[in-house]
Amino acid sequence: MQNRKKYCFITLISLGLIIPISVESKVFPGDEWTTKTPSELNIHQDKIDHLFDLSFDDDATQAVVLIKDGYLIGERYAEGFDKNSFGTSWSMAKSFYSSLIGISIERGEINSLDDKVSDYLEYFNDDRSEITIRDLLNMASGLQFPEHEHELMFFEQDHLAYAKNIGVEKEPNTLFEYNNVNSMLLGDILLKATGKKADKLLNERVLQPIGADNLTLWRDSADNVLTYCCIDMSARDYSRFGLLFSRNGQWNQHQIIASDYVDETFTPYWNFTPKRFTDLDRGYSLHWWFSKNDEEGQIFNASGKFGQYIFVDRENDVIFTRITKYYPMPGSQQDWDILGRFDGNDVESFLIISRFLEKIGLLDDVKTPNTTADGESKEFYENYNEIIDAMADLSRD
Repeated sequence: MQNRKKYCFITLISLGLIIPISVESKVFPGDEWTTKTPSELNIHQDKIDHLFDLSFDDDATQAVVLIKDGYLIGERYAEGFDKNSFGTSWSMAKSFYSSLIGISIERGEINSLDDKVSDYLEYFNDDRSEITIRDLLNMASGLQFPEHEHELMFFEQDHLAYAKNIGVEKEPNTLFEYNNVNSMLLGDILLKATGKKADKLLNERVLQPIGADNLTLWRDSADNVLTYCCIDMSARDYSRFGLLFSRNGQWNQHQIIASDYVDETFTPYWNFTPKRFTDLDRGYSLHWWFSKNDEEGQIFNASGKFGQYIFVDRENDVIFTRITKYYPMPGSQQDWDILGRFDGNDVESFLIISRFLEKIGLLDDVKTPNTTADGESKEFYENYNEIIDAMADLSRD
């Protein structure tokens, strides 16, 4: 969309004149992103090249997109992919669906983050009754936490039934544990609070208003929304969501997410979390990660398995999105077909079995998000600290 301008009038008393001064409004994408060259926004091209080169050191990288001040200033794609190619979010979806909680609070459908989950889910009226919505969003529920972090839930026919049966093992709000069940329960809370399923809410309240309308929101075989994973869209459209948070929840004069909810999201609840994928100290709040939080600045990110990221530097209005290679399956509802017989107890076994069956052509009728071996990150994780520094360096002189 073209830059829109508003005019303010400044009275110059000494001249007795009123002069219109052009003030640029913040830019948002329309159907397409408006582009600018890095030099137009005082960013050195060699810094962008360095950031992109680090990202593509990993052959798993499908796409990177860089946004500054609402303008698309750089993107790069692996061979065979382009601006329209879908990636899959994996756990980046947690950040998307958590935004609906803030919207429901603003609309009065949920009272506050400190509401007990049992106020909405009757099956939590047991030894889980003290767990709050805030505890779920901050990964502090105290629910049972196996080594696989409940990733095995992904291979169930009914993910919600699985989540309902997870009991408590420690006091809530005492320990950070990255538990996928916490996020799966959000969809049921939203359904009870609004009467609508979470994917419908996400489309109506977030994605359509920001112009992201070419996508897939996955459900399980029992028709439950996968609120802990699984949104398929392009890197450019993931970047729209990053821009929404960079702009304090506002989009084209409309407050999509309350600014105080965005502020709380970007205030670390946990300053340090257990090491995952990188030795960098990372914080966490309301289903967002903190890759950098020091005197040099803050960089927040949505994060997904195998190396999916939307990085947000809110102070400098920079969004950097990276996704890995992905080959979408038809449909939006899981159907495990032959893999429904899988009864393992770890994710690695499932991956080995599924990739063998794929190689011999027996997965044609399976419908689910699936990252193949060429989309699994290695070097990106190894370069993670350097990538964060390279992103921060974009805004330095």
